[in-house]
Amino acid sequence: MRIVTIIPALDEEAAIGGVVQAVPRELVHEVIVVDNGSRDSTAAVAQAAGATVIQEPRRGYGSACLAGARAARHADILVFLDGDGSDDPAELPRVLHPLLHSQADLVLGSRTRGQDDHSGLTPQQRVGNFVVTSLVRLLYGVALTDIGPFRALTQSTFQALEMAHETYGWPVEMVVKAAKRGHRIVEVPVSCHRRIGRSKVAGTVTGSLLAGYHLLRTTLRYAWRD
Repeated sequence: MRIVTIIPALDEEAAIGGVVQAVPRELVHEVIVVDNGSRDSTAAVAQAAGATVIQEPRRGYGSACLAGARAARHADILVFLDGDGSDDPAELPRVLHPLLHSQADLVLGSRTRGQDDHSGLTPQQRVGNFVVTSLVRLLYGVALTDIGPFRALTQSTFQALEMAHETYGWPVEMVVKAAKRGHRIVEVPVSCHRRIGRSKVAGTVTGSLLAGYHLLRTTLRYAWRD
């Protein structure tokens, strides 16, 4: 199985090198860092750490993830995680296990389950998670505890989902489309460490409000679509 890890990054020069180096290379064939218009040395640091770096000038979390997925079109399994140090790449075997044992089509890392470090979850993220996962349970019949960034899915599942959201709605778009199409979704516990550097989303009022808006809008948008 060819496994490729995709890391969207914007101005993460302080964290990205350590994140890339922590990816277990005995499992992962390639690490792709998508530089989403950084003004610092994110791209150079990522490349020096061993990543393949591609540029996606169109701003947006979804745009960066989609660009990485296009670059990994020959992979059998795609892994997505953040480049700010909040996700722990060493936990990748745990995330991959259900896929490698044919127990899931999409695996979500839950930052609210288990006994690992969850210090990186802000109060607004906890509230947002509760609201969105409650709606996902009500509208799609899937019981989840988190809509986090650390996840893995098969290439065939990814292609079937026809992902399109360019910004903050990307994570929940993947979940609700997978639920509507009957794909097997499994959660596993993962850590959430305090990010390195200042957050562009949860660390600002504007970013938190925009993320919340897109997550809720996307959750509702697909509920009654075929």
